[in-house]
Amino acid sequence: MWNDTDIPLAYLITFRTYGTWLHGDPRGSTNRFRNKFRTRFLPKNDQWLEINTARLVEKPLTLDSKQRKVVEHAIRETCSKRRWDLWAASVRTNHAHVVAAIGARLPGVALNAFKANATGELRESGLYHRDRTPWADKGSSRWLWTEKSVAAAIDYVKFGQGEDIPEFD
Repeated sequence: MWNDTDIPLAYLITFRTYGTWLHGDPRGSTNRFRNKFRTRFLPKNDQWLEINTARLVEKPLTLDSKQRKVVEHAIRETCSKRRWDLWAASVRTNHAHVVAAIGARLPGVALNAFKANATGELRESGLYHRDRTPWADKGSSRWLWTEKSVAAAIDYVKFGQGEDIPEFD
């Protein structure tokens, strides 16, 4: 069924940790010219990857199990305080996915809130000590207009991320 309004039913919001997926990476990447739905990724480029790696001002950040729990808690708290409906969240070692209904707000508002609150909680818990943000610039948001697309996004976030990550730390 199509949502016959100008407000999506929900968004799939994704954000990455700093330095873990750079332009030139073998997985591909996007830029402002290739950032439309179903646009092909930029191809692998070893020279570009080397340049971008050299430009990093800090080491890339990989989240451990304690940090992932704090980030997920921050996402849940953000939704609760703002009265947004959280449908699914998955925090991995180098990125987080969130499916949330945020009403008439643009997804960038939610993306920034998730990142800011997660950073604050990481710092308050003593699990993040760097001066800079733990997150890569920007993020991704998919507008989910139908119940089918919301269900597919929830399924992807809950079950499409691979196995649960063991707690090694």
